[in-house]
Amino acid sequence: MSVWSPDPQASFVRRLGIAPTDPGSGREPGESGSTGQTGCPDVWELDNGDVVVIGRDLTENYAGLLPSGVSVGADERLVVIPRGMARAVRMDVPDA
Repeated sequence: MSVWSPDPQASFVRRLGIAPTDPGSGREPGESGSTGQTGCPDVWELDNGDVVVIGRDLTENYAGLLPSGVSVGADERLVVIPRGMARAVRMDVPDA
């Protein structure tokens, strides 16, 4: 059995969902996920089909709160994005 590994040579293809400055990209309806001045939550598809999630790194905050069977590897980070961003991504992700 093979195990997935990210391809650091993959290119950004398209944003999934809406821009982080758009209304509705925040936690509440009409709220924006970012002012666009600095880091922004975002979700992108790569040319190999993998997905990039840009969000706030809360790995240390959630380290002791993870559900049973969930772990974050030494080379992984737990990131959080606003609910509005996740909801907007659904329209661009095909049904599995």
